Order: sequence, then structure tokens, then C-alpha cells
Amino acid sequence: MDQASTLRQIVNLKKSSEPTVVKQPAGTRVIAITSGKGGVGKTNIVLNLCIALTKLKRRVFLLDADMGLANVDVLLGLTPKYTLEHVLKGQKDINEIVLTGPFGFKLLPSSSGLSELSEMNFEQQMSLFKALSRIDEQIDYLFIDTGAGVSSNVLRFNASANEIIIVANAEPTSITDAYALMKLLAIRYHIRDFTLIANSVGSEKEGLGVYNRLDAVCRRFLQVNLTYLGSVPFDNNIRRAVRKQRAVLDIYPTSPSAKSLSRIAAHLDMTRPAPPLPGVESDAADDVPRESFWDRLLHWKKAR
Repeated sequence: MDQASTLRQIVNLKKSSEPTVVKQPAGTRVIAITSGKGGVGKTNIVLNLCIALTKLKRRVFLLDADMGLANVDVLLGLTPKYTLEHVLKGQKDINEIVLTGPFGFKLLPSSSGLSELSEMNFEQQMSLFKALSRIDEQIDYLFIDTGAGVSSNVLRFNASANEIIIVANAEPTSITDAYALMKLLAIRYHIRDFTLIANSVGSEKEGLGVYNRLDAVCRRFLQVNLTYLGSVPFDNNIRRAVRKQRAVLDIYPTSPSAKSLSRIAAHLDMTRPAPPLPGVESDAADDVPRESFWDRLLHWKKAR
């Protein structure tokens, strides 16, 4: 089976007569930030990357896709009056629930306890993703803060994004669970490229050690490419920022962790290729319709 056929099977593309949500705007990078286990600092990483890129004059939008334990707004001390649940019920328009984060990046809060997307029928999903697709029109980055682990929602958002950043620390359980997540995405959805951020490490050497351990097993057993984006040192200022419900780049911009996160964001911004859709080699990508992230979410199908 060629790469184009594999992609069509993965995202379960419908016949041309089936409705689509919206075309993907040129230049928008859709990046899922994910982790194999909770507690590794994934949400703190994505919040601060959003701030760092906004300070670089990029237009950034963050979707809190952890529909079971949504907490992005809590970490920023924001109190959303309305959430996705109100949009689903038809009570509010998508633009009415968008929040503004530090330095001006936009945030779409989720709703703790919101039902799994798989529990919605096709019409409900179509309505939700059509509303969500409106946020793509004027942005450079769409970050997806997924839940941790390998639930249906986590796999769905990761498999539909253009790029996947894995967050892991030096704990054996974090490394093992990060590998398990990449294994599922590689085997079930033919995703071959991942990026790693090593978080809360004692030194850059320790961060590289996390990368080298994961890279070795990925190349040997999964035949996937793992790129190292950088490390964030253990920093008590992050804990202090969390207690104050502020981002570390906002309240402690000269701290070691803030400086590392700024470097990572700058490096991410410098590497701006137009990545192929998940599972598609560059020489086959031209044969596949470039539907939007929201369309891939809508037509997503669990791999068997």
C-alpha cells in the first residue's frame, strides 16, 4: 500500500461529496504538545512557548484539548465565563469564549469533564470543528495541549496535528511512557517524526541523556525520527510561578527556565518547514489533498 493510500485509511477520508470544515491556511503550524504520563510539566511548557513566540511577534493560539482535566486557564489565573461546553450546547459562539493570555496570545479553554469526542455523533462533531476552524484564519501557530497518556482523545489530536512535540523528564516512567505513546502513534498511524523537549532536568547533559535513550530505542524498534528541541532545567521559579498562577516567562523572565524556554521557542520558529501530513513522505504528499487539521479531526478513525 502506498503512502497516499495509507494516509487516506488513517484519517478515514470521505468521498468528495462529504462536507469538509475549512482549508488549512497557508503557513499555519499545527503543533500538538503531548506526554506519555502526567506530571512532567507539559502544560507549563506549552504556555511559555506561546508567550515566547508571541513576544517574537507571532500570532499564537492555544487550544486546551485536555477535555478531562482542563487546567490551562487555572495556571494563568484566568476564570473563563464560558467554555467549549457552551459552544456545544449552542449557547455561545466560539469567539465569545476565547481568552487573551499574557502578551496577547489567544486561548480557547476546554471544560473539565467534557465528554469524549468519540461519544458525539458526526453532526455534533462537524458543528464543533466548523466553529473551531474559524480560529485558524489569522494565526501563525496553533498549539494543541493534549491530555497525557494514550486515551482516544489524546491519540486523535496527536494523529491529526502536523507536528508532535513530546515532553519527558529523566524519570524512567516518563521515558517509558513517552516511548509507549510514540510506539502507538508510529504503529497505528504511521507517524515517523517526533520532537522532544526534556523538562525539569539537572543539566543540559541530563537532557541530552533523555533524548539519547529515547532516540536509540526509537531508531532500533520503531524506525522513527526523533529530533531534540532542547531542555528546560529544574527551576524553583516555575513552582513559584504556578503558585502565583502566572507563567514563568511572565513573572520571572530572567530565570534559568525562562531563558531556556525562550531559546527553544526561537529555535522552533527558525525551523519553519511546511511539514507533510502525518504518515506521508515528502515525495508522496503532493498526491494527497491537504485538508485542514479540523477536517482530519473530523474524519479521524481509530486504527485497529
